[in-house]
Amino acid sequence: MADLSNQRKIASSVLDCGLDRVWLDPNAEEEISSAITREDIRGLIASGTIKAKAVKGVSRGRARARDEKRKYGHQKGQGSRKGKKGARSPSKEQWIRKIRALRRRLKELRAEDKLEKAVYCKLYRKAKGGEYRSVAHLEAHLESEKLIKKVE
Repeated sequence: MADLSNQRKIASSVLDCGLDRVWLDPNAEEEISSAITREDIRGLIASGTIKAKAVKGVSRGRARARDEKRKYGHQKGQGSRKGKKGARSPSKEQWIRKIRALRRRLKELRAEDKLEKAVYCKLYRKAKGGEYRSVAHLEAHLESEKLIKKVE
């Protein structure tokens, strides 16, 4: 087999890629060894005797498989966590989710005429003050205090 290292170097600079990405056709060894100028190499590139191999990427297959498992709550234990609890789900975002759910529920009850306006306003302010942990807690409070009107 002929030493084609010079041709490979020239092709590398012409193709603007690394030496390992230069592909030389093994069947055209004679033709390649006779190419000694950059112009000769360009001709071989045009004919397809010399090519640049595709860039290898980093496979996302493993990442996709991990994401699929994490969707079900797997692989999320203590050893997999990097950020603090407050960084992984910030308290402000938790508050936003909770207050929006509470306000949505209060508006539904008001629209269904199950709450009087004055009661709605009082509960709205209590929700803002952080009195209710969740929608279920709000509902339990409404039941225990008998604040829901019966609609006829």
